[in-house]
Amino acid sequence: MKSDTVFKRAFNDALDVVAALGVGESLPSESVMSARLGVSRTTVRKVLARLAAGGIVAGSGRHKVVRAVPDVPRFPKAETVPMAAQVEARFMEWMLRDDARPGTVINELELARQFGVATTGIREFLNRFQRFGLIEKRPNAGWVFKGFTPAFALELFEIREMFELRSARTFAAAPGGSPFWSQLEAMRTEHVALLAEVDRRYHDFSDLDSRFHRLINSAAPNRFIDSFYDIITLIFHYHYQWNKRDERQRNETAIREHLTYIDALLGRNASIVELACRAHLASARETLIRSTQEGAEGRPPRGRGRAGSA
Repeated sequence: MKSDTVFKRAFNDALDVVAALGVGESLPSESVMSARLGVSRTTVRKVLARLAAGGIVAGSGRHKVVRAVPDVPRFPKAETVPMAAQVEARFMEWMLRDDARPGTVINELELARQFGVATTGIREFLNRFQRFGLIEKRPNAGWVFKGFTPAFALELFEIREMFELRSARTFAAAPGGSPFWSQLEAMRTEHVALLAEVDRRYHDFSDLDSRFHRLINSAAPNRFIDSFYDIITLIFHYHYQWNKRDERQRNETAIREHLTYIDALLGRNASIVELACRAHLASARETLIRSTQEGAEGRPPRGRGRAGSA
């Protein structure tokens, strides 16, 4: 199932590559396609075979050209996202919607039922957080969400800041035929649509924010940073949102900062990209400091309860 998920994601991304090239243009080599799609050459060959069967590409050996504009259905997003990532997204959504606080009891069975997945998937996800001390396993009491300290959050922010600046520079230097650009254009469209309905949909920003920064970071993949990104997401998109007083305004401000950031990337000017990136990260850092300080002052939690409860 994992390899099938990887193939479907790579196929969808390959459609973007082919569309950007245009009819009659030569496809990159398998090694270049492997790097662009982030998959093995074996998977690239399977993708090319599928494109050839659909009459989209033609040729043999190393020389293949675009024969027709892609007009085939893409695989649904749910089929291109690994189960672990789906569990993560649903857990984060629960954190936001149910207003989870330190001391919240997390019940594996209830979460599995609510998410429609096996309990093993929930347990594997929770185990990743346990090693950072954010979630604790208690005998006969399930899991307990412990929350964060300001020092912990700020140390993690330093890692995020260093890595995203590096990723943003790499993204801006990507070649014109890179699928990054079409993905970024689509991301911009989503931001504009959300901004137009921010009064009603401001909660939806968390998912969009996470996907946007993951796209930026994918330009400079690093397996060690990737392993920390679950924790980074949890802190930056959920912890500081426990302060509901100005959540809508903060999210609108962040959407506008993202649009400035996106436009800078599309302009491909490294200096402007770095300015936009630093400005957005500085704003996120200020929000994080304020929220963690409020949490450290012992503000009483709201909405404490079991995960998965109505």
